[in-house]
Amino acid sequence: MTNQTATLTNPSLAQELLDAIDEQFGIHPGFRAAHAKGLMCSGTFKPSAEAARLTRASHASRPSTPVTVRYSDSTGLPSIPDNDPKRSGPRGIAARFHLGEHEHTDIIGHSTDGFPVKNGEEFLELVRAGTAFAAGRPEALGSFLATHPNAKRFVETPKPIPTSFAREAFFAVTSFKFTNTDGVSRHGRFRIRPEAGTEYLSDEAAAAKSKDFLFEEIGPRLAREPVKLGVVVQIAEPDDDVADASVPWPKNRKEIAFGTITLTARVDDQAPERRKIIFDPIPRVDGIDTSGDPLSEVRADIYLLSGRRRRAALGNGKH
Repeated sequence: MTNQTATLTNPSLAQELLDAIDEQFGIHPGFRAAHAKGLMCSGTFKPSAEAARLTRASHASRPSTPVTVRYSDSTGLPSIPDNDPKRSGPRGIAARFHLGEHEHTDIIGHSTDGFPVKNGEEFLELVRAGTAFAAGRPEALGSFLATHPNAKRFVETPKPIPTSFAREAFFAVTSFKFTNTDGVSRHGRFRIRPEAGTEYLSDEAAAAKSKDFLFEEIGPRLAREPVKLGVVVQIAEPDDDVADASVPWPKNRKEIAFGTITLTARVDDQAPERRKIIFDPIPRVDGIDTSGDPLSEVRADIYLLSGRRRRAALGNGKH
């Protein structure tokens, strides 16, 4: 399924969420509603030997697949500073695997394990509470967090600023059902980690950087040498809830190597084909399906609704 043929699962909830995000960050024509400030890199994906035993998805058995990776800062503000610890939310990653003409599958993640809420209705409550907090009514957010311990954990989890997007680790928000050629299915969550390891700045060191330092350093870094990202799948055990993204699984869960993304260049995200990309939280490829998590569909709806609006603005010559 492509973005042109995709349909919204719950249009009213998606619109309410988009409106709530707009109320918090404003509307910025031509930019994504969330993770508005981003850049794109190109590279290739090579699967591990284990990948084809996990899923029959085509990129798990091909020698290599072209990829486009978008790194992003948090929030819907296109000009948010990279180096402000007080505004440092989870950074984002979206990796598109180009399987063929108009055929692709994506992995979308952010730099904090888990998600604050388990469904779209709770997400709407949280966004509205965050807007109230920003408007000087902290009790709204306080009362939401008091009754949603997983959201409180997520908000309170440290989110240090990395020395580079290439030194940050990312966690796919929801879990998926991976099915191999024998019909055997297992549930798991994608993780993307830099082979060089993670590296973070102190608040003082971050404050001394330029407001766009993450964006300024990635191009020269890739010009010097490729960046390798390991893709793994954290496998669920029988007692793990595969349909609640607000509950991280224990860190000792088995991980299966899925493959390696090798990034070789920063690319122009304003090139026509890249400008219109709408990343999709649902894989939509044979061999990788959702695990029944309600967030999968609501996030896909928001991405699609926001993406269509962005494309319309780009068609009018804006950004």
